[in-house]
Amino acid sequence: MPAMNFDITWPDGRAERCYSPSTVISEHIESGQSYTVAVFSQRCEQALHAASERVAQKYGYACSSAMDQLSRIQQSASNYQPTQQVRVERISPWGGDH
Repeated sequence: MPAMNFDITWPDGRAERCYSPSTVISEHIESGQSYTVAVFSQRCEQALHAASERVAQKYGYACSSAMDQLSRIQQSASNYQPTQQVRVERISPWGGDH
């Protein structure tokens, strides 16, 4: 199951590299697109739950890394207004060079 990184920029300019254990993240967000904090958080929640479920189906246990990542996104998102913009800079294979 190919893991992915997704690099984002929060409304205050802070860059963050995030992790998804599955390519399903690219079904929910796109490189080069901006989303409101509320929409971004919602899409990440859907994607990371789906990714964790894919891991569970394949290996028999949920992916704690996906849930940890979701928790970090939700914590960061709480620092901004729901209508502020988050930019997805890129989605790439996990561990890939940029």
